[in-house]
Amino acid sequence: MNTTFSGRKIRRTRLWLEGPGKAARVIAALGLALAATLTGVSTALAQPSLSAAARPAQQRVVKIYGAGGLGGLETYQSGFLVSPAGHVATAWSYVLDVDPIVVLDDGRRFEAEIVGFEPTLELAVLKIEGRGFPFFEIATDEEDEDAQSPVSWGEAVMAVSNLFNIAGGAEPASVMQGRVAARAKLDARRGTFQSPYQGEVILLDLVANNPGAAGGALINAAGELVGMLGKELRDRKTGVWLNYAIPAEALRKPIGDIIAGRRTVAPEQSDPLLAREKAHSLETLGLGMIPDVLETTPAYVDFVEAKSPAAKAGVRPDDLLLLISGRRVPHQRGLRDQLQRIDRRDDVSVVLQRDNEILSLVLRP
Repeated sequence: MNTTFSGRKIRRTRLWLEGPGKAARVIAALGLALAATLTGVSTALAQPSLSAAARPAQQRVVKIYGAGGLGGLETYQSGFLVSPAGHVATAWSYVLDVDPIVVLDDGRRFEAEIVGFEPTLELAVLKIEGRGFPFFEIATDEEDEDAQSPVSWGEAVMAVSNLFNIAGGAEPASVMQGRVAARAKLDARRGTFQSPYQGEVILLDLVANNPGAAGGALINAAGELVGMLGKELRDRKTGVWLNYAIPAEALRKPIGDIIAGRRTVAPEQSDPLLAREKAHSLETLGLGMIPDVLETTPAYVDFVEAKSPAAKAGVRPDDLLLLISGRRVPHQRGLRDQLQRIDRRDDVSVVLQRDNEILSLVLRP
């Protein structure tokens, strides 16, 4: 039957239905309509349904609350459980400048400890106390035959996160459905997009990277983890927003190393405190920090003394110190404590953040 709405074609359709053999033609028309309906149903049934994977994924995604507030910065982001013992993977960001609070799908709240992070991957792993948590399987062996293959172009995916903080308690995380648009190297956009991560990303055909979504889970139709949602990323020249995720295969080994204790950034308290005249300090390195007015004031550099070890190494004002000799700098008090455990005659390796760039420097006495 012709579906074009014009007077002549409507009359022709009416004559075809009401002319000789009307009953047979009506039955034929109904048969065509039924066949079309059945074809649509069979096509829909043949397509993979993502709804069955949504709820289990929501139970594995958590809400994270920490630092922020100044300059309109959000105090929240997302994460997902990667072990039954309470390890949580999330995006490394300013929200983690203080020990964060983790809220589960059922509304339970936990104080979390940062057990490890990899700034160049924008990855952090937290730990909450407990057992038997639902979690995403993370294959840590690159040669594991059972490890899933990477997600590919055109594949249906879901982004699960606490975007816009609409799930502050027992409410389930938000779910957005879309497809993989492409896989590309983010370093091809260096100088355009500001991000410390310069590896391959999964580009998404859905608006996934909104406030609070960073650290959320990207899953496939089977409910398997295929990536971690990145932070908001905007082209400085065009203003275009990039929706992306860091592939799960890039995260597996560092997550596994952190959980297994092979990579730790916790301060080593077994190293003895040295006498002040024998240990390093902010003064010996030529560093001046912002006013330490909070219990957990971040280790931002306020000024650098001329011709000092810090100046010669290239440290600048507004740099944020992340690691000292491989150990995480949780706050300024922790920074001073760690320096007092390093002999004044030894070099001091520093990992710092400058805007969205991660730098490794060596301060030589």
